[in-house]
Parts: sequence; C-alpha cells; structure tokens
Amino acid sequence: MSKKNTEPTRLPKERALLVGVDIRGENSILNLEESMSELELLAATAGLSVVGQSTQKLDKPYVQTYIGPGKIAEIKALVEELSANLIVFDNELSPRHLRELEDDFGSGIRILDRTALILDIFAQHADTNEGALQVELAQYEYRLPRLTRYWTHLARQAGGGGGRTGSSGGVGLRGPGETQLEVDRRDIRKRVAKLKLELEKVRKHRQQYRIRRKRSGIPVIALVGYTNAGKSTLLNILSNSDVYVADELFATLDPTTRRVELPGGNIVLITDTVGFIQKLPTQLVAAFRATLEEIKEADLLVHVIDITHPHTFAQARAVLETLVEIEADKIPVLTVLNKIDKLPDRNMALEALTDFPGAVAISALHSEGIEALLLKLNGFLFENYIEITVNIPYKETALIALFHEIGEVSRIEQSENEVEIKGKIPGRFLAQFRPFRKMVKDEYDAD
Repeated sequence: MSKKNTEPTRLPKERALLVGVDIRGENSILNLEESMSELELLAATAGLSVVGQSTQKLDKPYVQTYIGPGKIAEIKALVEELSANLIVFDNELSPRHLRELEDDFGSGIRILDRTALILDIFAQHADTNEGALQVELAQYEYRLPRLTRYWTHLARQAGGGGGRTGSSGGVGLRGPGETQLEVDRRDIRKRVAKLKLELEKVRKHRQQYRIRRKRSGIPVIALVGYTNAGKSTLLNILSNSDVYVADELFATLDPTTRRVELPGGNIVLITDTVGFIQKLPTQLVAAFRATLEEIKEADLLVHVIDITHPHTFAQARAVLETLVEIEADKIPVLTVLNKIDKLPDRNMALEALTDFPGAVAISALHSEGIEALLLKLNGFLFENYIEITVNIPYKETALIALFHEIGEVSRIEQSENEVEIKGKIPGRFLAQFRPFRKMVKDEYDAD
C-alpha cells in the first residue's frame, strides 16, 4: 500500500514581469539598470518568480498610464508570451496610473509598484506586535487612495504576522461596486485611526524607556545601513547574541538592543535598526516613527556599509539621505566597512578606507577588525572630548550643571532667557545637549 503524501499543498509562485522607467531629470541614487537589479532582489525576497523585464526612457510620465501606449502593447505581448500574472513597476504609481493600468491589462493581471512590493515584504517579516502594527498602518495609508473595483480586502496582507515564508499573494478579484468601496474606505479610515492611537502608545512607551536609559548614563549606539549590509551579524558578534540573520533584504524590522562591554569595562547599549533602501516609502517612514526615534535619540550612529556591493557609494548615499529625512543627520557617525572577507584582495580594504576617512574595515561574519572597532567606539564615547556650543534656557538648570560637571567650559555668555556655553564634553553626552546645540561648523565625524 503506497504511503500518502501529507505535505501541505503550496501555491505556485506568482510570475512577475518587472517594468522600469527612467524619467529624464529625476534624481535617483541608482541608474535604471542598477535599480532594476535591486527590484529583482526585492521581488525574490517577496517570493515572486521573475520571468522578464521591460524598460523605457521618458521625458516625463504619461498622465494616464505612466508609460506610453506603445510600451503597454509591448508589455501585453510579453505577459502573454511569458505567462506572467503580475506586473511590478520600479516607480511609484499614482492612484490614477494604477486604475488606468488595471483597466488596460484587465482583471487577470495584478499591478504592483515598488512601494507596494516593499510594504508586502515588510508584512512578511513583521514578527512582533509592534512591527505588525507599523506595517499595517503603512499598508492601509498607501492603499486607501488606490482602492478600485479590483479591490480585495487587506485582511490577508495587512498587519504582517506571516513570518518569513509567505508569498506575495494572489490575483485581485473584481469587487461588487462603488457601494462596497465606500464601505471599505470607511472601515479602513476607522482602522487607521485606531492603529495611530496604538502606535502612539508604543511611541510613548519607547520614549519612557529612552528617558530611563539616559538617566542610567549608559551611551546608546544605533546601527544604521542599507538593507543586507550586515548590521544584525555585527550586533551578534559585539554582544554574543543571536539576533535573526539572513542573506535577504529587510531580514530585520524590529529594533533589537543589546548590552555590550567596551575595552576598559565601559558599557554601552547597541541597537540594530531596520535597513534603509533607495526610494524608501514615505508611508513606512511615517508608520515606523516609534522605531526610527531609536536612531534619532542615539549618542552615536555606526553606519555599516557592504564594501563588496557593486553600488557601495550609492547605497551609502541613500542611507545618509534617509538620515536627513528622519532628522538624524546631526548625530556623530562612525563608518564601518563590512564584508572585507569577500574582497578578492585584502589591499582593496585599505584602498576603500581612503574613500571613507575615519572608517573601520571589518568582517562581522569572521570577527575580523572587531577589536579595532571596539577601541574606536570606546575612544569616541569615553575618551574623546567633543567641542560644542549650546544655548540652554535657564529652566534647564540640571543640564547647565551637568555641562559644568562633565565638561571643560571655555566661555559663558548670559542673555535674558538662556545661557550660551562653549566648551568640550565627552562624546557619550552629546545626545543630551543636542536639542540646544548651536551649529558653528561641521563637527559630526566620529574620528
């Protein structure tokens, strides 16, 4: 008697055709070819099977369909030839573009843009309640203005919780009409309002936790970097822990903080944060406010760069631009060039250091260069004094007293409402004085 197969039936992967458009004059970190390669990685991370791609260069997007009628006809032929059932655009589509494209391609073909794809990946990787709330809010706010008669309810994707094995979903079904759409819109607005209230509670809880951390006097370091640069691997090595690591985009969404001992016995807290990417959806930046505040409140940022990536400089620039976007660009930064074990010639690491002055070259995977990194961190936070000028209101008496206690005061000027203090303080206290800092010159390099 033959043994029955008890393995669960798996849905076949959606067959995706990728579409990229190069708009003349549009400011993009990666060129069209590079961006399409990254889109292919995103599609693979989302569990899609990429069967082909098509690109176009335009002076500006078409008002109705983003791409021209000739390109639409070409893509229709490709879809039929390659048996594709999903089209993924590398550009963000407006609600009108999405509606018109859905009309042109029909209900048998699903249309996604880059933002929707990234949101879907986040939904698959949101393993905690906080992460699920943030992703669900981002999805709803993105999709609310894009509801069409092809709409299906978001219950399957929104909110994540699908772990690391989900697929990107099935083909959308035609809805019952405008009346149901209005019901959907009203229900989604209610859910969005509730999610924002819940996330505000999360934000306040995190804020209280950060206040307690500051009172403890333990400095906080935030790891930042392009997705898949190796931040989680580095945190594991530094803290001897087991944060989830995978060779995929956005493997880590939720911030993880670990206690790390530096040379001399000094203690710091190091937080791993969500990886950045070019064209990071604005909905995610807004929804992940509570998480991103972990970066904004850090005493030092460690920018982890994959030195072996073919687009190293573009990725580094994307990270720095995101730091500006979330208003974290005034925090001191130490650059770490990771994955030197993958370089064909170790002398290339030395050459790379000339492009990133003050950086440390490491292999987090093989613990190479970690001692030098720890010494660098210890020197900045506990040995080096940073020159700073602050304007502190008189009501902040504790902060004024702290400057005198831990710093070297070189000048004091009093006015009607505040006192201006110029001097030097240890790097680990910079975060406390940052709100009152007077910018005189660029003093943010951690070297």
